[in-house]
Amino acid sequence: MLKSDVLEHLKSSKNLLAFSAGVDSSALLCLLLDANIKFDIAIVDYGLRVQSKDEVAYAKELADKYNIKCFIHKAEKIDTNFEASARKIRYDFFESLIQDNGYDNLLTAHHLGDRFEWMLMQFCKGAGCAELSGMKSVQNKKNYKLIRPLLHLDKSELLEYLKNNKIKYFEDKSNFDESYTRNSFRHGYTNPLISEHLDGIKKSFEYIDADIDALIIETDLNVKNDFAYFISTKNKRSDIYAIDKYLKSQNYMLSANERELLKTNNTLVVGRKFVVNFHKEYIFIAPYIDKDTKMSKEFKERMRKLKIEPKLRAYFYNHLEVFESLELE
Repeated sequence: MLKSDVLEHLKSSKNLLAFSAGVDSSALLCLLLDANIKFDIAIVDYGLRVQSKDEVAYAKELADKYNIKCFIHKAEKIDTNFEASARKIRYDFFESLIQDNGYDNLLTAHHLGDRFEWMLMQFCKGAGCAELSGMKSVQNKKNYKLIRPLLHLDKSELLEYLKNNKIKYFEDKSNFDESYTRNSFRHGYTNPLISEHLDGIKKSFEYIDADIDALIIETDLNVKNDFAYFISTKNKRSDIYAIDKYLKSQNYMLSANERELLKTNNTLVVGRKFVVNFHKEYIFIAPYIDKDTKMSKEFKERMRKLKIEPKLRAYFYNHLEVFESLELE
């Protein structure tokens, strides 16, 4: 069921599986075992449901049975914006494990239904072809690869696999709570459409991926610490796609309005976290320093002569080695 090219990559890498004991991650865990892929697992206990303890116990049981490491994080209580907060807790935990243990890949159990659901939500917010393509099976992050081996499979196919192989899994009842926007889309639109048009939806994503490869001009992104830059493709759509792709790797999602503003603005502060600047043939992306920074007269004069965007100057002053490496003079 897993694609051969993904399996070949995983065989020569150190892998961490994001595990929840649900349908998707339980299926992925067993499919990886079937393919003799080595990996460890990590699970987050949010402590919201009685069965959370059982899910963690199941993760430990599997780890003992298959001689793999099991990392567990007990999250503190989340009071507001649960979905976004839970996601941050989850990925902060995974990335700390990756950093501390030298994992090459983080494996998640996102499937075709997740991708289609994302596409419909973006379509309703306003998005272009590149954004509608949504999740990729392989995505480069800052110091690891995020790999989604199940992206070509629907949940119904995973359930059938689990049933046929008599594999235990847990069902999270919160997935049926339609007060969450994602669940509302899933039960109202995504699932009914997939049940009727699964083959066509799979084929459509194949076409979309091919179109993106043809329409978007790829560019080499250079990253120095927390600063990124690349040479403009001379195609605004491709430049914005590259900006969006990098910011996603930094866990920031551009809004539809920010994408529109990037079409006409040479400099834009996004989310009060990053500043994006089109400078001659370059595009710079840096953390935004929202405070006064005392800079030397000599440095200010250098910035003025080079016509460096004022919103970037504080960052460059505090990271002179990054600025010097650009060789703009």
